[in-house]
Amino acid sequence: MMPAARESLLDAAFAALVRRPWAAVRMVDVAAAAGVSRQTLYNEFGSKDGLARALLRREADGYLAGVDRALAAEHDARGKLTATAEWTTTLARENALVRAMLTGCWNERLPAPATAAVASSSAVPAQRRADRPLPSPADFVVIVRDRAVAALAGHESADLARSCELAVRLALSCVAAPPGEGGVADLVRGALDTV
Repeated sequence: MMPAARESLLDAAFAALVRRPWAAVRMVDVAAAAGVSRQTLYNEFGSKDGLARALLRREADGYLAGVDRALAAEHDARGKLTATAEWTTTLARENALVRAMLTGCWNERLPAPATAAVASSSAVPAQRRADRPLPSPADFVVIVRDRAVAALAGHESADLARSCELAVRLALSCVAAPPGEGGVADLVRGALDTV
């Protein structure tokens, strides 16, 4: 299958999930919305669980790609970390799957994440990757922290890794309890006096 068709199927699955709980999402409806046969959908993902794993993987990858863009867009350390925190909180507010991945707070509307690798017999490399377990919320903190540290290489800081992790954890706290006036940007800037 062409990557564009796979993306169309994932887009259709995401759109269906926005409208109704995952348990009510039907494979036939996802295939029809993407303009492919149900058999094509099963050939690509293997099952509804396989589709769910691929959807979760795509959303996780999209979040991390946004982290990379935020870190690349700004010039100074505080700006990079603030942009990353703002991206995290904005996407988590808009995307229930990303919010659940970052907080570990899953609900009955969402597909359940695989907690262990699934034996994949798929010939599709993207599906084999999707069949691996998602990072845990703690893993995401480490992944984003490490990407920030790499992006800030050369910046002076007493404890760069600690400052990067602080920015990530502040962003996650703002997902759970939205900040008041000034938002996450003011919180991160205020907390990062050492960066």
